[in-house]
Amino acid sequence: MIPFFLSLILLLNFKPVHFQFCFSTPNSSLTPAAGQLMATIATAEACDSNAALLASHDLRVLQPVFQIYGQSRVFSGPVVTVKVFEDNVLVRELIATRVDGKVLVIDGGGSMRSALVGGNLAQRAHNTGWAGIVVNGCIRDVDEINACGTGVRALGSHPIKPLKKGNGEKHCPVHIAGTFIRDGEWLYADSDGILVSTTELSV
Repeated sequence: MIPFFLSLILLLNFKPVHFQFCFSTPNSSLTPAAGQLMATIATAEACDSNAALLASHDLRVLQPVFQIYGQSRVFSGPVVTVKVFEDNVLVRELIATRVDGKVLVIDGGGSMRSALVGGNLAQRAHNTGWAGIVVNGCIRDVDEINACGTGVRALGSHPIKPLKKGNGEKHCPVHIAGTFIRDGEWLYADSDGILVSTTELSV
């Protein structure tokens, strides 16, 4: 008979699918999206099993320029895009919208002169059901974001807050990290990288 601990080890080492848990900080209020278990595909496995999609560019790999923040290192979902530059009014409007596991892709023009997302916005994104945020730019309040359940990717951190003019465009094609990303496509992120697919990938 196999010892119990050996059976447990064998079970834990068999991981064809990653899982994402949504956490909240002690002072946050749980929303219907919080606490849900979401299955997502490992990016390496997706690349191995979808060579044809990679060749046709229906599946694209973002350049490895993003740092990982937040408790959820693994997240996926339909993309919502926004294009801004050192101004986060439209970002705040989208984050305030209740969704069910979508990913906000913010094209901030790669600016390293101010932040577009801070701790309060990251927590609000968790409360309103966003699975993740990808920022082609900077964030701030890193410790607060790292305590938040929404997964965040950004180029880096910067202490200066953004402008509040409301300039920019929602739901438009953006070009970040070497690839175009369109509203409604699917994004998959884990510790290996970030993928964007024209359609949802099967687990």
